[in-house]
Amino acid sequence: MNAATLLIRCLEEEGVRYIFGVPGEETMGILEALSKSQRITFVPTRHEQGAAFMADVWGRLTGEPGVCLGTLGPGATNLLTGVADAFLDHAPLVALTGQAGLERTFKESHQAIDVVAMFAPVSKWNTRLERSAAIPEVTRKAFRVARLEKQGPTHIEAPEDVMDERVPASKAVPVRITDEPRMAPDARAVAAAQKLLERARRPVILAGNGVIRARAAEALAEFARDLRIPVAHTFMGKGIVRDDDPLSWGTLGARKGDAVMDGLDEADLVIAAGYDLVEHPPQVWNYDPNRPLIHLDSLPAEMDAAYLPTVELVGDIGESLRLLGADWTRGPFAAFDAIRQRIEAEWADHADSDSYPLAPQRILADLRAALDARDIVVSDVGAHKQWVARRFPTYWANTVIISNGLATMGIGVPGAVAAKLAHPDRNVVCVNGDGGFMMNMQELETAARLKLPIVTLVWTDESYGVIEWKQSQRYGHTFGTRFTNPDFRQLAASLGIAGYKVESASALLPTLREALTLDVPSLIEVPVDYRENARLLSSTQPEPA
Repeated sequence: MNAATLLIRCLEEEGVRYIFGVPGEETMGILEALSKSQRITFVPTRHEQGAAFMADVWGRLTGEPGVCLGTLGPGATNLLTGVADAFLDHAPLVALTGQAGLERTFKESHQAIDVVAMFAPVSKWNTRLERSAAIPEVTRKAFRVARLEKQGPTHIEAPEDVMDERVPASKAVPVRITDEPRMAPDARAVAAAQKLLERARRPVILAGNGVIRARAAEALAEFARDLRIPVAHTFMGKGIVRDDDPLSWGTLGARKGDAVMDGLDEADLVIAAGYDLVEHPPQVWNYDPNRPLIHLDSLPAEMDAAYLPTVELVGDIGESLRLLGADWTRGPFAAFDAIRQRIEAEWADHADSDSYPLAPQRILADLRAALDARDIVVSDVGAHKQWVARRFPTYWANTVIISNGLATMGIGVPGAVAAKLAHPDRNVVCVNGDGGFMMNMQELETAARLKLPIVTLVWTDESYGVIEWKQSQRYGHTFGTRFTNPDFRQLAASLGIAGYKVESASALLPTLREALTLDVPSLIEVPVDYRENARLLSSTQPEPA
C-alpha cells in the first residue's frame, strides 16, 4: 500500500469518523485513500475555514479531535483562522495539509509557503511528514497531544511525494493508550485550600470551560450544592450548574453594577475551577487581587497581575473538588439571595416584549421555549453573542457553544453542521448576526447536501453592531459599520431549504417550532432592536469581545 493509505488507517485507528475539508491537487493521494475507507466519511465543505470550524466544534462537543483537511498554500492559509480559534478555545483538533514534493520545498515554488512555521503559533504541536515510516508515530502523537490538557490543535503537513511512497502492507499502527492520566492534587495544597474555605463566609465559584473539558460538571454541581456555594459561569462554561438552580448566577457580565459582578465583588473567597484567562479577563471580575483565590484546574495557573492564586489545586478537577469538600462539617454557607433575585429579574426583563423589531430578550425567551434542555445552540460572534451568553438560560453543560477565546465571526453555521453530525438526535440552532452569518453562510449548502435539519436564526440590523456601539461610546458617531443584506428567503429558496422572515414578535415562537419539525435546514430572519445593548454592555471596565 502507499503512505496515504497508511495515514488513513492510522486515522481510523484513532476513531476518526469525519474529515472536513476542501479537495486539492496536492492532497489527491490522501483523498484517494480516503475514498476506500469504510469508517471515515469525508465532508466536502465550501471553504477551508468552514472545515476548520467544523472540526473545532466537533472537538468541543465530543472531546475527540475533529479533523480538517486543506491543500498547500491558500488551502492551508484558509484553515488557519479556524485552527487558531480551536487553539484559544482549547478544542482538540488535528489539521492535515498537503504540500509540494520535497524536491521543491527548499526553493521558491508555485503555491509553496512554510506552512509548518505558519501553524506554529496556533498549534500545540505540528510537523512535516518527511518519511513515510514515521506516519504511525506522528499520527499517534498528533492525536495524543491534541487530547491532553489543555486541549488544542495539532497539525501534520503531508508532502505529495511522501504520500505516494510504498510502505509494507503489514505496517502496524500503534495501539491507542489512555491519553490523560488522572492526577490527584498535592495533599498540602488541599489542606491549605480547605483552611481558606473554613475561614470564608461568602465564597463564590467561578466555573470555566476546563470543567466541561474534564467532564467534571456533575462533580462541580454536587460540590456547590453540598456546601451551598453560588456559581458564576464564564461564557464557555454555561450550563455547568443549571440556570434554574438557585445557586446558578448565570454568566459573568462586563461591568460594575451588573448583578453577577456585584456578587463576585462581595465574595471573600473565589474558587476558580477550570477557568482559562482567555475566557474573561481577570481584571474585569477580580477587582481585588489580594482577595483569597483558589485555582482549581488540570494545569498550574497562567500568571496575571489580576489573577494571583493563594492556593493551586492542580490535578483532575473532579477529584480536586471531591477532596476539597471531603469531611466538610460546618454546614452550608449563607445564600446570596438578593443577588439571585436581581439575576432572575434581569432574565425576565423584556422577555415578553411585543415590540418590533424584536427585543433580544424576547428572541432568546422564545428560543428557550422552543428547545429542550439538551438541544444545542451554536452562537456566532457579535452583539447577539453577548445576549446569548448573558440572557439565554442553560440547563446542561456543553449545550451552548460560544467562541470566546479568539471570538471568531463566521463560526456559527459550520459549527452547527458539526453539532448536528455529532448529535443527530438533538435539535441544533445556530444564532447569528447578519455580519457574521454572511462570512460563512456558504456552509448552508453543505448542510442542505448532507440533509442536516439545522435551524439558522439570523438577527438582522444591517450593521457590525458591537463595533458601532463602541464607536458611539468613544467618538460619538459611527463609521464603516453599515451594510445591506440579500433577501434571505430567496437565498434559502436558492439552496433548497426553508426560509422565513419574522414579521411580528408573536410570530417568532411558532416559526421556530415549525422549523424544528422539518427534515431540511431552515433560515429564519429576525429583525432585532439593539437599543438594549447599552444596558447590557456599558462598562467602565474592559469587556470581552
